[in-house]
Amino acid sequence: MMDSQTKAEPMRVLVTGGSGLVGKAIEHVVKQEGGCLEGEQWTFLCSKEANLVDLQQTRAVFEKYRPTHVIHLAAKVGGLYLHMKENLHFLRDNLRINDNVLQTSHERGVTKVVSCLSSCIFPDKTTYPIDESMIHNGPPHDSNFGYSHAKRMIDIQNRGYFAQHGRRYTAVIPTNVYGPHDNFNFENGHVLSALMHKTYVAKKEGTPLQVWGSGTPRRQFIYSLDVARLFLWVLREYDEIDPIILSVGEEEELPIKDAVEMIADALDFKGQIVFDTSKSDGQMKKTASNAKLRRYLPDFTFTPLSEGIKKTCDWFVNNYDIART
Repeated sequence: MMDSQTKAEPMRVLVTGGSGLVGKAIEHVVKQEGGCLEGEQWTFLCSKEANLVDLQQTRAVFEKYRPTHVIHLAAKVGGLYLHMKENLHFLRDNLRINDNVLQTSHERGVTKVVSCLSSCIFPDKTTYPIDESMIHNGPPHDSNFGYSHAKRMIDIQNRGYFAQHGRRYTAVIPTNVYGPHDNFNFENGHVLSALMHKTYVAKKEGTPLQVWGSGTPRRQFIYSLDVARLFLWVLREYDEIDPIILSVGEEEELPIKDAVEMIADALDFKGQIVFDTSKSDGQMKKTASNAKLRRYLPDFTFTPLSEGIKKTCDWFVNNYDIART
């Protein structure tokens, strides 16, 4: 019955994982940057309101908000070591979450779903740069194979919903996202946010900053608000089922140690920086191509890394008591 919606009816958008890094950024763009068009309803769902591993709770929340569009960010995630220990747990929970969200969206006639994949889904042994056509070309890195395979299945499911039901469900693949509302925990935070927290503490205590690894691995970092702005474009304009990589260009990939220096500058840390090379570096690079994104949006301007780091550090200092540490 909801299939007969005309284009003219304003969207009712349900954002799963609405309290996380990307969810908070989308909320900011929608509420503070005019990202919400007249008559639209945006609901940002957090895990407290519904456990999406449970089908009944998923159905109930869709019944409550009756979305026409869904941005699916919710996932079970943990730090590197937890993933290594509990790969099966992450596989099963994420398969369930994704199946519940996509199938319930289909059953309720949701027009479009945009899911969030992760750059960890790419094959471990690969040529660079990696593009959208290479997702399934060999197994992902062994450390979090459960989570990665569950995420890859979203792409397979999207193809299935289109082939069998004509549904326009798609996915984006951001590279390393950072920004306000990230997880700043030392053990299981993302690399930049964990380093910001470490630098903050080292400055306060007058101790050297200990960086795990050599600082030589290279990454492409993208500011969460840039990701959010691109998510809205994908929701409104991008018509493919095939996923699209959201990333700065290959030439923007830089060593972790360069980012460490930017963080030290942003927090005015003048102490010693020590690279602990007894700790593993992980993958040395994961260069992704943003050529597809650039074909669609040649003029999109990304926030320069030093500026995004400064904004994130300022947010962290000002919100230390509420930040996830």
